[in-house]
Amino acid sequence: MLAITAHEATFTAKLENNSSAQAFADLLRQGPLTLQLREYGGFEKVGPLGTRLPTNDQRITTRPGDVILYQGDQLTIYYDANTWSFTRLARIEGATREALLEALGRGDVEVTFNLQGARDSE
Repeated sequence: MLAITAHEATFTAKLENNSSAQAFADLLRQGPLTLQLREYGGFEKVGPLGTRLPTNDQRITTRPGDVILYQGDQLTIYYDANTWSFTRLARIEGATREALLEALGRGDVEVTFNLQGARDSE
């Protein structure tokens, strides 16, 4: 499981079962990762991961709360729908567009990702 913190809000996300999510979890085992995410397209926050991860792209339509790896080196949090070829890393549990926008704000945001719980590879 992941803890995702923006401003004062913390969300819990379940990791996907793919090699990309496993590589992301391995990266987070080294410690929390704080990224600067910028507003993009009115449906997501995106920012450089600072490294490349393996991709498992599939054509999907995102939902609010999807944590997506884009082009192997960009991390996005979706608060609305978009259809493209992406790799889903995780899904924020119980996420709604409204709750995500309240936490993430309308502009750029600093977001921290951290592993939590005993089973880091969930």
